[in-house]
Amino acid sequence: MPLLERERKQHEGLLSLRPPRDDPKEAAGKIAVFQYLTVAVFVFLVSGFWQLQVQNPEVYSEAAERNRIKSIPLLAPRGKILDRDGRVIVDNKASYSLLLNRDQIRWEHLPAIASALQLDYGDLSSLIRRAGSRPQIIIKDQLTRDDIAWIESHQDASTYPEMQLIKSWRRQYPRDGFAAHVTGFVGEISEAELESPQYIDYHQGDIIGKDGIERQYDKTLRGVDGQQRVLVDNMGRERQMENTQDAVPGKDLHTALDLDLQAVAELSLAGKSGSVVAINPQNGEVLAMVSAPSFDANKFTGRISHTDWNEIASDPRKPLLNRSIQAQLAPGSTFKPIMAIAGLESGVIDDETIFHCPGGASFYGHYFACHLKRGHGDISLHRAIAQSCDVFFYNVGNRLGIDRIAHYADLAGIGRKTGIDLPNETQGTMPSTKWKMRLSRQKWYAGETISVAIGQGAVTVSPIQLVSALGGLGVGGRWYQPHLVEGGAPVLLRKADFNPDNLQQVISGMYGVVNEWGTGHAAQLPDIKVCGKTGTAQVASSDKTKGAKVRSALANNAWFVGFAPMEKPEIAVVALFENGEESYNAVPIVRDVLKAYFDKKARLTSGHLLETELRRVQSLELLSSIAAFSPRGLIE
Repeated sequence: MPLLERERKQHEGLLSLRPPRDDPKEAAGKIAVFQYLTVAVFVFLVSGFWQLQVQNPEVYSEAAERNRIKSIPLLAPRGKILDRDGRVIVDNKASYSLLLNRDQIRWEHLPAIASALQLDYGDLSSLIRRAGSRPQIIIKDQLTRDDIAWIESHQDASTYPEMQLIKSWRRQYPRDGFAAHVTGFVGEISEAELESPQYIDYHQGDIIGKDGIERQYDKTLRGVDGQQRVLVDNMGRERQMENTQDAVPGKDLHTALDLDLQAVAELSLAGKSGSVVAINPQNGEVLAMVSAPSFDANKFTGRISHTDWNEIASDPRKPLLNRSIQAQLAPGSTFKPIMAIAGLESGVIDDETIFHCPGGASFYGHYFACHLKRGHGDISLHRAIAQSCDVFFYNVGNRLGIDRIAHYADLAGIGRKTGIDLPNETQGTMPSTKWKMRLSRQKWYAGETISVAIGQGAVTVSPIQLVSALGGLGVGGRWYQPHLVEGGAPVLLRKADFNPDNLQQVISGMYGVVNEWGTGHAAQLPDIKVCGKTGTAQVASSDKTKGAKVRSALANNAWFVGFAPMEKPEIAVVALFENGEESYNAVPIVRDVLKAYFDKKARLTSGHLLETELRRVQSLELLSSIAAFSPRGLIE
């Protein structure tokens, strides 16, 4: 009995030492967790494989390719800007630029690179961050010889392998701001421009046209960059040339500008503020365009320095303003030919209309003076244009009313953009009853018309508008769109069916301005019938210009518009001399440009006749020599 009890206890002890049997439900849960983990890892690997091989294979293959192939950009030169005779105005000059390869950039290298190349480290860091994912970033152009020497000695794999020296092209503009407002300039594209739909195909760091022809025809002038692919080893050293895709240069632009006239116009405005514009009124070609003061466009190529920018931007004379297309100034008496044709066509005056000028006249309770204090006496239209009588045109304006004046002025292009192929042209102002109601919700008063009749008051123009308006009158009431770049047929904007006799009266009066001792007699040229109109436009009322300093800053603007020859004008020229005080100060400027045009024409004609005669003589000599060897002599 005790033995049996002892064996039973031993058996129970052995049972207590045996591990407990697993619960089937608990085991199934563990297996499920393991299976889910396995599936999750598998899905993760498959999705990564899908992304790598199917969804974005080009991204990763390109990254892998960069480990083996280095792409060096070949920058395309911009097209040249040429004058009408094929002479170069804007060219390119070969230079060198430094770029950094993004996948090799080490931030600890940047302070040394910036210091050696005299770059601001903060600006350099900001430039790299703004470049986004671009594989290469140009950090400095127009490298000096010292820069190039330092780069070549430090761009090996053991020092600064991210540096890459490339050949680039620097835009080369004429010196001393010659034609700067016409050509414009280039610069690095800004972040604001990158967000514009106009520049959707451009990238950070691209050089684009910023103003003038450079901007207007950027897509034509801009070439297509190429690239050179080089095999490199794991240390970044170049081993073998793979292939090269050549850059495609931009297209050259042939302009209507005549460098000879441009040079004369530039010299005529030296030391002054103003504008000169010369056009061919028969087709709208712009032969010369000057705005003074000017600026050095070469400073803008690439990145302009803070010092240069502050100097230009803070200049009170506003050198960046293209006065030829952006100035908005009262035209003064140059507006009178438009008043004359409006009066004749409307029937409010004719060739026998006479007004008396005692030196001024009263209208609507206000006295309006004439520029000639002693007066012109009894005066007709012809002499009123030639001697610029204000009282005559006060009466014409009073008879016409503002809306009929606005109709004919609008026809001539006053208050309209001309559509010239330059950016940022201003519109100017031609007042009317609707214009004033829209602007200030007030009616137009008849007394306001009197000032407008002599080109004062609310009417404003730009020089390109004025020369286009009066040049169009000179060619019979046809106004062509001014254009700088040649190509394509002239664009006729408007045509007026003026009575030829009325138009001839206006042109005859403008002939008298120059050739009958009128206000523009200094524009006379021998054997050339020059027509023109002077204008002295107030900047401020006389009671505000009493002080000496104030008087110089608010002195009258001087205008003169001339065209020639009288019968069929080939050229029309406007001169604006800001604060020139009297209109006769602008007359010699136009005369010089007209003289340069006709002198050149005479030289070319003489040269052509001489060449023709030489060819004729050579032809006769050739025929004589042939006859000497011909048994029958000269046959028929």
